[in-house]
Amino acid sequence: MSDTATDTIAAISTPPGRGGIGIVRLSGPQAASIASQLVRPHQPLEHARARLADVLDAEDTPAARAHSARIDEALVTFFAAPNSYTAEDLVEIAAHGSPVVLELLLRRALDCGARLAEPGEFTQRAFLAGRLDLTQAEAVRDLIDAQTLTQARQAASQLGGALSHRVAPVKQSLVELIALLEAGIDFAEDDIDVAPQAEIARRIGELMPPLAALEASFARGRIVHDGLTLAIVGRPNVGKSSLFNRLVERDRAIVTASPGTTRDLVTERISLGGIPIELVDTAGLREGAREALEEAEQLGIRRSHEALADAALVLIVLDATQPVEEDERRLLTAVEGRPAIVAINKSDLVKSWTEAAQAAEHSLNGFAALSTSALTGQGIGALRDRILSLATGGAAAEPGMLTNLRQHRAVTTALAALTDAAKANAGGIPHEMILLDLYRALWALDSLTGQTTSDDILNLIFSTFCIGK
Repeated sequence: MSDTATDTIAAISTPPGRGGIGIVRLSGPQAASIASQLVRPHQPLEHARARLADVLDAEDTPAARAHSARIDEALVTFFAAPNSYTAEDLVEIAAHGSPVVLELLLRRALDCGARLAEPGEFTQRAFLAGRLDLTQAEAVRDLIDAQTLTQARQAASQLGGALSHRVAPVKQSLVELIALLEAGIDFAEDDIDVAPQAEIARRIGELMPPLAALEASFARGRIVHDGLTLAIVGRPNVGKSSLFNRLVERDRAIVTASPGTTRDLVTERISLGGIPIELVDTAGLREGAREALEEAEQLGIRRSHEALADAALVLIVLDATQPVEEDERRLLTAVEGRPAIVAINKSDLVKSWTEAAQAAEHSLNGFAALSTSALTGQGIGALRDRILSLATGGAAAEPGMLTNLRQHRAVTTALAALTDAAKANAGGIPHEMILLDLYRALWALDSLTGQTTSDDILNLIFSTFCIGK
């Protein structure tokens, strides 16, 4: 990013390609004057008022421009500093979404003294001006990238300051404890009482539960933010592709009565309870004489094993009409200790599900089995519920969740520092040393919201934004 915020930046803020509307955005001290050379408003610009304007097809003198032809019409909105997104003068020109017109506006803006904005630079200026903290700035990117309504709601909550509000009381209490110890050290000669060991222990103990609860929120927040992958595995012809199609709610995978129809991985992204889940339909696993299999099927089985190893969740599909075979027992053993679901499919073909489940129970290595029928839809709702429960680990949605590794590291660092401070206090360590741990916790929480974040980290975060935002 640029080291100066005194220049004026410009960018096309709408996605590439044709559209009904396209927006060119300018921010900086010359935003209004440059905009006046690109468009001719029908009325003078006023703060937060949209004005109809002509997009000028001229690149020469102001006198000639006064009589130039209009190439398009636009709505121009001016936001005066500091009451704008970036806290600078900001102008948005909303024209028809022709790439030719938008590129003309941008090119002329650059010719008039603006420079092309870098990725995320508008939001970075908002952060540096104190309009947003770092968690809110990250939420802007998350809101743009959201693929489900739940992701959008979470990002909107973060953008509203939910995470910052959750951290603020902890930081305030931590600062008060630091001030107490500092006062005892600085004014010891003035007979100011130093906080006793029990009081320090009590205060540190009050700081840790809310931070521990915040750290635990990462389990669900990360899943909502990033989603996960579920691999559907099993022997050939047990109905994996049919279940895949049921979960996707359309015929995405080819289904035939012949075993081995699926030779390659088939993937599709769905949303369960707002959680993005990538389903992977795999080739049937059979561990018999591989030399008897076609090369394409051998490659498919190899990729199935890779998908099984990489997936966060595993759905093992068994056939209710067939006994559990040795290959399937080995598969169940391989996923022990991992988040996995067992679906006994084709339950519509057995007279009694209870008898089928009892017959398979001794071979399921303790996994609870679900009865499903991809043909009739029986058990599909329960299967979706089980997948969602396993995906979230039972963690409930809550405001202000941690959603990325940077945030999680900041909170875990703060917890570790407080733990060290508690141990030092219990061991009778001088307060000067306890303060080192308390300050480490404070710096970690400051890095969460951006007060002490280094320029390198800021550049890395904002470089992942799109240009124009």
